[in-house]
Amino acid sequence: MNRLLKILTVLCWITWLCVSNVGARQGDVPFTQTEITPEVLQRIKGVSYPENCSVPIEQLRYLTIQHYNLDGEVCSGELICHRDISNELLEIFRQLFEAKYPIERIVLVDEYGGDDEASMADNNSSAFNYRYVAGTKRLSKHSRGLAIDINPKYNPYVRKRGEKTVVSPKGSEKYADRSKDFPCKIDKNDLCYKLFKAHGFTWGGDWKNSKDYQHFEKSLP
Repeated sequence: MNRLLKILTVLCWITWLCVSNVGARQGDVPFTQTEITPEVLQRIKGVSYPENCSVPIEQLRYLTIQHYNLDGEVCSGELICHRDISNELLEIFRQLFEAKYPIERIVLVDEYGGDDEASMADNNSSAFNYRYVAGTKRLSKHSRGLAIDINPKYNPYVRKRGEKTVVSPKGSEKYADRSKDFPCKIDKNDLCYKLFKAHGFTWGGDWKNSKDYQHFEKSLP
């Protein structure tokens, strides 16, 4: 009987340690995911999720995260992404948070009426938005929630068109020169780059015909 009691005591102690370690790692920080609730669907319907959206709502997930803004303050954020990358995004953002990596804001693109340019100009980091690649009839990876843009103002889209250099969003022209150092710059030495690459994402900064320094995406089998 005494032996059994000792075993039960040890098992309880191990269980308590495991729970404590999880709590210590996660703290009170809400890194969560849920299916798209009716309340969230109401917010995105007709905006990032238009009537002609071909992506079943069941394939999407709503994430809540926390992050440090550029002033070092803790902020709440929200994202919508494809269910197949939701766990990876939560893990990446948890690690970025633990490292106090600065991300200015993370709100749904619907706060900008689904206008990607307006969202980028406000340096908003976002994922799902059912839209075409600018200037084409090809759906963006964002349309399936398989792409995410991080600190887009400081990591713009850059493309040469003849003698002209196109930079998006407007106002980010001075950040197109990646030989310079400035806050929130994503390059191959940056933690954000390293974490996304470790999880199998490709980076727009590696593209040949254009550069999209804010952009990470993943292809599904």
